[in-house]
Amino acid sequence: MMNHLKRKILSIFLTFILISTFCSSVYAQITEKDTLLQDATLQNCIQYALKHFPLVQQSLLNEEITEQQIKSKLSDWYPQLNLNAFYDYYFQLQAVNFNNAIVYSGTHNVSTVGFGLTQNIFNRDVLLASSSANDVRRQSKQNTASNKIDVTVNVSKAFYDVLLTQEQIALLDDDIVRLERNLKDAYNQYRGGIVDKTDYKTATITLNNSKAERKSDLELLKAKMVYLKQQMGYTAANEINIVYDSTQMQREAFIDTNQVVNYNNRIEYQLLLTQKNLQLDNLKYNKWSYIPSVSAIGNYNLNYLNNQFSPLFSNNYPTSNVGLQLSFPIFQGGKRTHDIRTAELQLKSVDWDITSLETNINSQYAQAMATYKSNLIDYYALKENLDLAREVYTTVELQYRSGVKAYLDVITAETNLRSTQVNYTNALYQLLTSKIDVQKSLGTITN
Repeated sequence: MMNHLKRKILSIFLTFILISTFCSSVYAQITEKDTLLQDATLQNCIQYALKHFPLVQQSLLNEEITEQQIKSKLSDWYPQLNLNAFYDYYFQLQAVNFNNAIVYSGTHNVSTVGFGLTQNIFNRDVLLASSSANDVRRQSKQNTASNKIDVTVNVSKAFYDVLLTQEQIALLDDDIVRLERNLKDAYNQYRGGIVDKTDYKTATITLNNSKAERKSDLELLKAKMVYLKQQMGYTAANEINIVYDSTQMQREAFIDTNQVVNYNNRIEYQLLLTQKNLQLDNLKYNKWSYIPSVSAIGNYNLNYLNNQFSPLFSNNYPTSNVGLQLSFPIFQGGKRTHDIRTAELQLKSVDWDITSLETNINSQYAQAMATYKSNLIDYYALKENLDLAREVYTTVELQYRSGVKAYLDVITAETNLRSTQVNYTNALYQLLTSKIDVQKSLGTITN
């Protein structure tokens, strides 16, 4: 019987261990999947950053902290119940004159246990908490939204910067393939006695320069990838696999240049409007200082009196009362007047901040749009140049193989082609980056 019981207990224990191990494994897999980024498209990188970047997480925590602070302030509207207890021992009792005779009043041992209940009816501190609660919540959420917009912009630009370097490396790879083929042709022609060794050596120099440039770009790519990870809050050791559609990105590079500025779309403007509402609440708060604070009170006290300590708590003599409490400062040296005037001036200061921001928004939009249009012109011009450079290189290479052109012409055409490819790639990513600046100035970037 005992052996059977032991086997049953051991079986239950082993089952518990297996279930715990399985749950831990599943949780670890879920956590790892959440930490790692599989396909790093631009949107995936942005969403990852919005979930993991410390500044965003701190903003979300600040929202929770703000909510708890609001609830703490609003709790003053509820009845406040307090307990107070004390014990006193009088070595000497108070002497009083009673009918021309000195008698002693009171007892040596005195203890009181009192319950006090207070209900605020009008209190400007609690009224301020009630009237400003929604604006305080809104301000906290707007700060989070502002940080998310900054993260979105920074991740997008870092992502495009990584893509630019990757594209330049890819162009160099194609260039190296062409140069190796040209080097092989030049060497064969040199061995065949068709040309001297100048073409062969020139091809070698050009190939070595391209290989050196590629190594430099690879090192630069590592640094830019680290920066992208930092902007995303990506702490895993795994490399990020950048995924993008070049055709789709070319389509996404364009934006309507006839849009007009709407100040209300800018998160900075929304924050200032919220700040103005809070300042209005502050002005009301200072004006309420001329209204008395009113609260209802109730007290119930248990009084214990005895000359001896041991029977002190055998009898009590309770007292109780209810009433209204009014508090109103009559003269404070002009403090309330000065506080109201200060609040009015602070409100005017916010109005000037709004005016200044409107001017800055107009300037930011004009500058961002001018940069975008300039980059758009460059993009179209370089796109046309790229088609021409490819045509020229193909023609010159065929003529060289036919013995019509010198190898120097091939090198020149190839250099022009690679420069045009690099310039076109730079123009595309400059256009994408300037588009982000336009969207930010318009306030159309969403998170």
